[in-house]
Amino acid sequence: MKRLLLIMLVLLCTKIAVNAQDSSATQTIRGTIVDADSKSGIYGVNIKIVDSNPLKGTITDPDGNFRIENVPVGRVSLQLSFVGYESRIISNIIVNVGKEVVLELQMQEVAIDLDDIVVTPEIEEGVPANEMVLISGRSISMEELTRMATGFNDPAMITSNFAGVANAGDGGNDIIVRGNSPKYVQWRLEGMPMTTPNHFGDQGMINGTTGILNSNLLANSDFFTGAFSPEFGNVIGGIYDIKLRKGNNEKQEAIAGIGLLGTDLTLEGPLKKGYNGSYLINYRYSTADVLNQLGALDVEGNPKFQDAAVKFHLPTKKAGLFSVYALGGISSLGFDDVQPDDWNIPGSDEMIPNLQTEFDKKSFLLNTGVSHTYFFTDDNFIETGLSATFDGVKDDVFRNESDTERIHSLKSDLQKSAYRAQANYHHKLNAKNKIQAGVIYTLFDYKNQQIRQDFGENQATPVLDFNENMGNMRSYISWKHRFNQDVTLVAGVHNTNVFFNKKHTLEPRLALSWQMSQKSKLNFGYGNHSTMEGVNHYFAQIRDGNGNLTQPNLNLDLLKAHHLVLGYNYKINQNWDFTLEMYYQDLYDLPVENNVNSIFSTVNEDLDVTYVALVNEGKGTNTGIELTINRSFANGYYFMANTSVFESHYTALDGVERSTRFDSDYRINILGGREFSGLGKKKNQTIAINAKLFLQGGQKILPLLRTESGSLNVDPDNNKFWDYSKAYQNSLEDLYALTLSASFKWDKKRTTHELLVNLENITDNKGKLREYYDANEPGGVGYSTQFGLLPNLMYKIYF
Repeated sequence: MKRLLLIMLVLLCTKIAVNAQDSSATQTIRGTIVDADSKSGIYGVNIKIVDSNPLKGTITDPDGNFRIENVPVGRVSLQLSFVGYESRIISNIIVNVGKEVVLELQMQEVAIDLDDIVVTPEIEEGVPANEMVLISGRSISMEELTRMATGFNDPAMITSNFAGVANAGDGGNDIIVRGNSPKYVQWRLEGMPMTTPNHFGDQGMINGTTGILNSNLLANSDFFTGAFSPEFGNVIGGIYDIKLRKGNNEKQEAIAGIGLLGTDLTLEGPLKKGYNGSYLINYRYSTADVLNQLGALDVEGNPKFQDAAVKFHLPTKKAGLFSVYALGGISSLGFDDVQPDDWNIPGSDEMIPNLQTEFDKKSFLLNTGVSHTYFFTDDNFIETGLSATFDGVKDDVFRNESDTERIHSLKSDLQKSAYRAQANYHHKLNAKNKIQAGVIYTLFDYKNQQIRQDFGENQATPVLDFNENMGNMRSYISWKHRFNQDVTLVAGVHNTNVFFNKKHTLEPRLALSWQMSQKSKLNFGYGNHSTMEGVNHYFAQIRDGNGNLTQPNLNLDLLKAHHLVLGYNYKINQNWDFTLEMYYQDLYDLPVENNVNSIFSTVNEDLDVTYVALVNEGKGTNTGIELTINRSFANGYYFMANTSVFESHYTALDGVERSTRFDSDYRINILGGREFSGLGKKKNQTIAINAKLFLQGGQKILPLLRTESGSLNVDPDNNKFWDYSKAYQNSLEDLYALTLSASFKWDKKRTTHELLVNLENITDNKGKLREYYDANEPGGVGYSTQFGLLPNLMYKIYF
């Protein structure tokens, strides 16, 4: 492994030295500027490149389009200004030789007469594209994805850089938002709910180790952490609203990349000459699988994957704008003798002595859809969409004891499909008022089969065996009112109906933003939210006292939460700002086991799903405070430090308030980076160095049975290992990891080349996450730990 890394590094650095070129290379910046509320193009916007000498700029045409040619490569900022609209500065636009810059920008109309105000442009970073979101939201740009020190260019992992977000630390890309389970995060693609975009998915098809999203494909996407606006439903944790960018509609372009994680190719261009439509296509294959087959690597479990994405942008003259998209992938892995510290597997008996366990996993997912936007006038339009999503996981676990036969201890085939139809109507009444309303119908189709034979049992038991449909409809209406230039209100209501068991909710939402001064802003948000539990619980088969299989959870209700958020932002100067947010989430109607002696609630579920009779009588709270100080990228560097201090509690039918599994008490992120441009004899080279340090408390655990003196007191013969009376009271230890990344970029006459190195957890710290019984370990206790040092090397060429 080390030899392979060294060879690749030497070869690529040699190529860098040979290919120095002239720094006079230029590129085109073009795009569209629209009204933030009506989405119609704005004619006559003045656009200039900040600090250009001589001044470079242009104005938009009647459709809001603009073009600036011969822009020198590097980083530039655009200033937008137009009478009657708030001026903006769009900073840190990366200009490469090998790829045109195509932007989609918005401007907000001023709410009062220009005579009463002075409009001063400010550098904006992280402002959500969704104009109805006033609090607990931010955008994530492609520039941030490539700049910040994150795990393997994975858009999911960048979220853990922000306050209020954590992950488990075990190498997975789960997103834990404000103490909520990762399964309560909603992923969206092109405005529609999607499957969780991960390879190697677990039984809940929620978490995985490798994301299928690629930063080469993404436009600015929004990420929300609480008190969601009225349009969002069936979610209580967080929302990641992914947008695919449009392909270049004027020229053919490509990005090719080869790295230790994956090798991929992105192609884009116009569909035909003279037509504004475009295509964007990406394909990626697991490099580790290729290297395994060649004998250059020996990755345990032989994980392999491939994924692909496509988007067609199809504008018409009279029928509106159409878009067709798809995103999918397949993956597999297998262990001949899996150990607890190798992989967490479902339905296993890995703590039983002298037991050998084999594990095979296969998973797939596909998200596809078509969207349509039609403008009735310049002030109102409708968005409609149809989508279909599919995902599935097959797990097979085999148990071998030294003196017994090989037993198929778990056979699991879980498949889920969803078909959706959606319509959203937008009407900008005037500069102060906008109304938005919509409806989405979803038909879920589930085919789930799971058979288990736990240790000591004589026969296998079917715990899941159903082929069912479930339908729900959600609708909403929201109103945005700007009292003046400083005070904005968004209010509305969301409705959910589950037709399967006739459950419904009516959820009020409210958000208020007050620009107290040029530097200070105060925000407030409230929302009532709900979500369905995993379908496996509704149709779980459980034996009653007479040994008969029953389905006691068919009438399970939605779980619900009140969100309250108060936020304050202070603009220290043009580049530095400080943000404080406090939140309180009151969770109720949580599904808990229908047993007064049980601690079980679905909010704590891990990989191995528990099948029990449930009632909606649990409750919980998530409370916290988040602080962020941020220095936007300027003058070649950026810096961000944030901390989250929080509590996450729940109460089951036993009446005892406990921490949830995800209550890690605190999280601290410190990250920054420096960019050195204009290097080399031709001043065409750029080096960037980034670093991130995180510290957080460990997740709460279910401890092993011990005596009062602390000695281990487990009973393997009777399968008794866990001390439920001390569930989730403590964690094992705090966690930390230092990640370093670096990139070297150089421009040739027609291409841009980039070498990227990412060293995840460079100190190889392996903090203890959970404990388990292992007779071969000292004291009989083994530990699953943080993922250690994980290097990734990637070479990209833009052409």
